[in-house]
Amino acid sequence: MDSSQKGALMSNESTKDLSVMVLKQQQYKKNQPKFSSTPEEMCNQSRCLICKGNNSCQTVHSRTKLMNTLIGKGRPHEAQAIFNNLTEEGHRPTLITYTTLVAALTRQKRFKSIPALLSKVADNGMKPDSILLNAMINAFSDSGKVDEAMKIFQKMKEYGCKPTTSTYNTLIKGFGIAGRPYESMKLLEMMGQDENVKPNDRTYNILIQAWCTKKKLEEAWNVVHKMVASGIQPDVVTYNTMARAYAQNGETDKAERLILKMHYNKVKPNERTCGIIISGYCKEGNMTDALRFLYRMKELGVHPNPVVFNSLIKGYLDITDTNGVDEALTLMEEFGIKPDVVTFSTIMNAWSSAGLMDNCEEIFNDMVKAGIEPDIHAYSILAKGYARAGQPRKAEALLTSMSKYGVQPNVVIFTTIISGWCATGKMDRAVRLYEKMHEIGTPPNLKTYETLIWGYGEAKQPWKAEELLTTMEGGGVVPETSTTQLVADAWRAIGLLKEANRILNGSEEESELDQKFDSDKMPVQSLERIYKKQKLSASHSNVLQIPDGAVAHPERTTNGNIRSQMIVKVSDNMRNVTISMFFVRTRSSFGVQPLIVSRKQIQNQVVRPFLDCCRVVSLLC
Repeated sequence: MDSSQKGALMSNESTKDLSVMVLKQQQYKKNQPKFSSTPEEMCNQSRCLICKGNNSCQTVHSRTKLMNTLIGKGRPHEAQAIFNNLTEEGHRPTLITYTTLVAALTRQKRFKSIPALLSKVADNGMKPDSILLNAMINAFSDSGKVDEAMKIFQKMKEYGCKPTTSTYNTLIKGFGIAGRPYESMKLLEMMGQDENVKPNDRTYNILIQAWCTKKKLEEAWNVVHKMVASGIQPDVVTYNTMARAYAQNGETDKAERLILKMHYNKVKPNERTCGIIISGYCKEGNMTDALRFLYRMKELGVHPNPVVFNSLIKGYLDITDTNGVDEALTLMEEFGIKPDVVTFSTIMNAWSSAGLMDNCEEIFNDMVKAGIEPDIHAYSILAKGYARAGQPRKAEALLTSMSKYGVQPNVVIFTTIISGWCATGKMDRAVRLYEKMHEIGTPPNLKTYETLIWGYGEAKQPWKAEELLTTMEGGGVVPETSTTQLVADAWRAIGLLKEANRILNGSEEESELDQKFDSDKMPVQSLERIYKKQKLSASHSNVLQIPDGAVAHPERTTNGNIRSQMIVKVSDNMRNVTISMFFVRTRSSFGVQPLIVSRKQIQNQVVRPFLDCCRVVSLLC
């Protein structure tokens, strides 16, 4: 290891150590008793003398640098903790520090905290500069909160800061994201009245994109005409934006005709132009024109890239044309293009969606053998397939494989695996995985909580489903209408309609269970007997929460015609197989009403009343 590598290693270790030290120190302070000193007294007692003298404080400088490093590593919450610790120690953050904090808050989507920073800057005797204000405008614009962005924009003049062309472009983009292109046009008019700014090619391209997003192609062309009238010629970005709009509208032939206009204006099509057109034809199922245009790329002087072939492969898979997939792979070899992780993932996804996980696994193994490291998307496909196939144990084993390749599991992977455990009724395994998310610093999202709530509903444990409402709010995740509906459904599933209505109405009144029964009115032994009898009589469905129906699992095929050694063979007769799945609803013949016991008793012993059950019949024709 040379000296530069050692230096980099020491720098990374010191950054980590300092981060941990600051976080521990902040946690220690939280646990200390609070005294009645006013903020002014605390400030005078602990104010850094260097900061107080308006000089450059090395601590502030190093902590700001650490904040940037943490944000770059995807740990913005730690960057914010560093900032909080810095101010608690009596240091005065610089404008650069505040700008870095804006970046940290933006990454955490904590937009409500951003406007208050302006008053804090003023309290520290500073005036916001254009860099800080533009960072705030950018944060609100990218999130579609353009009204907040406009408030910051209006304050720029108050602080003596002049908006730049970049400022206007950011706002125009924000209104486009918010689906308000008419207001984007007003900003273009404002630019014309401001002597200090002038629209550039990016300004017009952003406006064109805004109209195309709304599928207002006539208005988009009007902006192109304005662009030309202002003396700016449309570039390849302009034409690609229009081509994409036509392709997304199912008019890829019009997108291809734009190439003539590009030639007329001496604009050369690039790989993205051709990729848009081929992808458009593939999505329309027009594989003949997609393949024709691939050969046309040669006369356009554009060499095909993996994206083009991945689109072709997906197009052929969508129409189950295995010969077409074989041809695309052969052409890939002829053009000297090696399959990438997307190529393999595309075919993996086709097998996974068909429920053929053995084939999917073989594709994954071929990818690894080819020296291509799997990414998070490839693992997501495997996890989803295993969960659908009722194999959550295999899905969870992927977490170990991911660490081998340095792939960090995200909330989607965790939620998918949790869903697999919930579908098989293993709520203890689902909860264990939920706890692991917290351990490695991957916060659950709304979908995670809703999956767990659904799982508890299927397990006939609605009280636990309801407890998650409080848990998720404590974690900063706001329940939606769909969330409360799931909890209500969980109560309704065991026949407690009043409890379901209480959840839907948002009532804080005491539960029906607690009102009617005391915990010692029904002994645990009775519950055990009832539970055992019900367990023998009822069946539990494992095919829930798969929205588009279930797919049967025919025997894996071995004969095929795909010539690429790196891709698993596809059976010629696979598309001739018809799979039918019937869901037969049966009702308990015992007519037993759901039990009503106290919540405390239910928490001590799981009770499963007689409910509808589901049988699955699979027929291969």
